[in-house]
Amino acid sequence: MELGAFSISLTVHDIQASQAFYKKLGFEVIGGDPEQNWLILKNGNSTIGLFQGMFDKNILTFNPGWDQNGKDTDSFSDVRELQKRLKKEGVPLLSETDETEVGPGSITLEDPDGNSILIDQHR
Repeated sequence: MELGAFSISLTVHDIQASQAFYKKLGFEVIGGDPEQNWLILKNGNSTIGLFQGMFDKNILTFNPGWDQNGKDTDSFSDVRELQKRLKKEGVPLLSETDETEVGPGSITLEDPDGNSILIDQHR
């Protein structure tokens, strides 16, 4: 099951303070908008999203169709295919995408310890 690019989405209290902290660890801003309270940072193959006031807890994020640099991949498992496979495996989904549509879509689930997982396809 190909899930795509991986990142962790961190819920932060002060996006400027968090950006300054991760900059000291070698992360650079590659996307986002601090005025909208979100930034995407990268250090090598590691990607972190900083989100202020958007959700309650940290989220493991996968992006089908993207590589670790946010570039389109030639082939990928569509989020609808992943949704069908997960449902067939008996994995409960917290949110689903419309299987009749094409293009962007997302699903959410939790692991057995309550960690949130977002599979978010942008293309």
